[in-house]
Amino acid sequence: MRFRDLDMAEEAFAFASLRAVETWSRDGPPRDPAAWLYAVGRRRAFDLGRRATVRADAVHDAPEPEPDPETILMAAFEPIPDERLRLIFVCCHPALAPEARIALTLRTLYGLSVERIARAWLTSEVAMLQRLTRAKRKIRDAGIRFEIPGPDAWPERLDAVLATLEIAYAQAYEDAAGAGDAADLAAETLRLSGLLVELAPAEPEVLGLAALIRLTEARRPARLDETGAMMPLSEQDMGLWDRRLIGEAMALLRRAAELGRSGPYQLMAAIHGVHATRLETGFTAWTHVVALYDALLAVRPSPIAAVNRAVALAEAQGPDAGLAALSAIEGPERLAAWLPYQAARAGLFAKASRGAEAAEALRAALALHPAPAERLFLERRLAALAQ
Repeated sequence: MRFRDLDMAEEAFAFASLRAVETWSRDGPPRDPAAWLYAVGRRRAFDLGRRATVRADAVHDAPEPEPDPETILMAAFEPIPDERLRLIFVCCHPALAPEARIALTLRTLYGLSVERIARAWLTSEVAMLQRLTRAKRKIRDAGIRFEIPGPDAWPERLDAVLATLEIAYAQAYEDAAGAGDAADLAAETLRLSGLLVELAPAEPEVLGLAALIRLTEARRPARLDETGAMMPLSEQDMGLWDRRLIGEAMALLRRAAELGRSGPYQLMAAIHGVHATRLETGFTAWTHVVALYDALLAVRPSPIAAVNRAVALAEAQGPDAGLAALSAIEGPERLAAWLPYQAARAGLFAKASRGAEAAEALRAALALHPAPAERLFLERRLAALAQ
């Protein structure tokens, strides 16, 4: 399969997803849902390609058949034995800039909106749309072929594949309620990260990402209180954490450490691992968390990591130290529209007994249209300041 038209791929994906809703609700899911989606999308893409050059009859709306046994057998012997993961490798083409590869994959395979993709990079929707448009133009003008890469081509695509899974999971995690599409996306990303470990067991960053996703997902059952409001990490009922996922993650981190090549995903997972050890120790080693953030910022600087470091520093050294670290972050205008930044400011101002500034930050966070669970949490914090 080779395609060069990403707009066609997006339409084919949307068509296959819609047909799945119609067909599976009536007949039940097929034996291999991923292969079914791929087969339907492929047929749709071929049909669209024919229409671009000749007049064709309208698409027949008969129920789509399951993939034939030969298709399923061929998929089983592919070097990448999963349709979704295979297509992620296909879309992460090295001829494109790293951010463009990831953004196109999220748009084409996950159906994420341009607005959500832009938010992941703390950029505007207009800027991200322009980036996607330029990438599509490059694909068309340069005649870039999208085809399944062999194992020798995996290393040059692996970073983009990992980043795609990271951002896809982050989008699912944004919804604290974790219902509907968010729950499905989280479960799918958890599954794909495990498959990637089987595919590349000697790549420490693959192990690191799988550990990171498991440690984060382990806390999902504790993210809401009984009223549906978000619960911050420090206030969660640790008894609700998934010890099985935590155990899997810590084993993955140990395997990664034995390989002797550290990287950002291992560092991020290690940070979450420190939080997980509170199950056994009863406390969080905040100084250790700060040191891990320092190491992370040295290898992958980002304003998001810098904000999280400031929060950890406040726990280790007090709110004034955290506020000073927040104010030192470059590009605060980019962060102003990022809800966790405003929530962090509010929390640190409140701890520093600067109620008026905390209330202002909470109102700024509420103006960013948070999900219901986050909104309820922020509104309660704002009401508490008024008492």
